[in-house]
Amino acid sequence: MPEEINLNIKHLKIVMVKSNYILELLRISIGIIFLWAFLDKVFGLGFSTPANKAWIYGNSPTLGFLKFGTHGPFAPIFQAIAGNPVVDFLFMFGLLFAGLFLIWGIFRKISAYGGAFMMFLIWLSGLPPKNNPFLDEHIIYILVLIGIAFTKAGHYLGLGKYWERTWLVRTFKFLE
Repeated sequence: MPEEINLNIKHLKIVMVKSNYILELLRISIGIIFLWAFLDKVFGLGFSTPANKAWIYGNSPTLGFLKFGTHGPFAPIFQAIAGNPVVDFLFMFGLLFAGLFLIWGIFRKISAYGGAFMMFLIWLSGLPPKNNPFLDEHIIYILVLIGIAFTKAGHYLGLGKYWERTWLVRTFKFLE
């Protein structure tokens, strides 16, 4: 019986290590999604943003989507802020720092909650969702990001373990 318990504990440890790496890969993947969106909007790499609509040429990264891509009961609110330079800056700042910090595994809670909030706003701007009346990819991103905020994601494939040892993070826990 003790050998059986020992085997089960070893198996549980292996499963936990594997699940930690899966969560780390999810964290890095979502970070890349945010960072890629930032780069595409800044430089107009031709994926979702044509080259002539790049932010570096003075174009608004929020105008097109907020003005023409929103629908539903909250669309007038989003359309009213389309192209506002403050909204553009906050959006781009959020994409950049959520992307970088998720990839690096630092500022885990702030970047995960910030990213979840951005996903919530995007989801809200298109209610009801077009492909599924109950659930879409933005809700899945929100759930994964909240899971990242609640765990120690960033400790295995990131700088999180070292970041949490700094004086700053030990003093201000919300910076984990």
